[in-house]
Amino acid sequence: MAMDERKQRVLQAIVALYGLEGEPVGSSVLANYFDMAVSSATLRNEMAALTKLGLLEQPHTSAGRVPSAKGYRYYLDHLMTDTPPLDRVTRSRVDSVFASLDHEPDKLAQGAVRALAQMSGYTAAVSTPCAEDLCIAHFEVVQVGRSAAAVLAVTSAGYVRTRVARVRSGLSRENAAALAALLNRTLTFVSPADLTQRMLSELCAQIGPELVPVVAAAAAILQESTKPRVYLGGEHFLLNWPQLEGKVQTVLAALNDEETAARLICPPGEQINVLLGEDLSPQVPGLCIVSCRYLVGGGLWGSLALIGPTRMPFTKLMPLLQAFADELGEGMAGKRKESPQAAVPRQTVIYKEELE
Repeated sequence: MAMDERKQRVLQAIVALYGLEGEPVGSSVLANYFDMAVSSATLRNEMAALTKLGLLEQPHTSAGRVPSAKGYRYYLDHLMTDTPPLDRVTRSRVDSVFASLDHEPDKLAQGAVRALAQMSGYTAAVSTPCAEDLCIAHFEVVQVGRSAAAVLAVTSAGYVRTRVARVRSGLSRENAAALAALLNRTLTFVSPADLTQRMLSELCAQIGPELVPVVAAAAAILQESTKPRVYLGGEHFLLNWPQLEGKVQTVLAALNDEETAARLICPPGEQINVLLGEDLSPQVPGLCIVSCRYLVGGGLWGSLALIGPTRMPFTKLMPLLQAFADELGEGMAGKRKESPQAAVPRQTVIYKEELE
């Protein structure tokens, strides 16, 4: 059975109506959607044909139809029209959000993902930029207690990583400075792949055994430097969707494992990607992950995603996701936008000076 133009329009309409109301779509509702241009009887026949093709499902005998996973995939691959641009009001809200965020990279990512979740009403996730050649550009060692030292490392992408090491004998300011100098001479701009046990042994031989934990902490930071961090926002929104009932714990377990989460929200290319729960292993029917990349420059990029049920309003959410990705990429690259409110006082001062 072929997918002619009318079947495509019917499937497209059911996806839109089900996404809007969350209720199975009947022929009478569909007829109203088409302004009665097509009879209910004809629409019932088309819906029955789409069901035979596996593109629609009927939850109950007397109920209307809902898109199946196969139906959503067909819609996304063949019927998804160009998404409309972000409206002016929402665009202004996005600009205001980023103008107000702390632009230290990790804080920027956390602030952006919380704002995206709040504006969309869906769970959001972001991974920090990474690249295979990411490394540590600078180390600092700071005493944080009688028997503890914090090792702070700044990556070549500007991110700060910290680990605490136990130092039983304590750590003087002079020792901390000497350790930082040693780490900066030997472990900065070193690829994790080049960090060998022999290198660490030679490094540890230059210090007392009580300070070895500090070197181990620095080595651990270096080894993790190429792995992205993942931050979540709006996890509670997962509880809003009947499609995900009984699956929220599974979804959150995956998202709270950074390696798994980074893989789930990473699109295969530079276009917005939609991953359905049926595409996963094991499958999570009813789940949908819409993701895209944000580009930082210099070969660095990260991922941004919205997570919810398959009936997400794609044409509404995709422009918002892309706008956040564009702003996040610019922010990570250091191109901070000024708050519109911040410009008002300066304009007022200039105006007063001109009057004087």
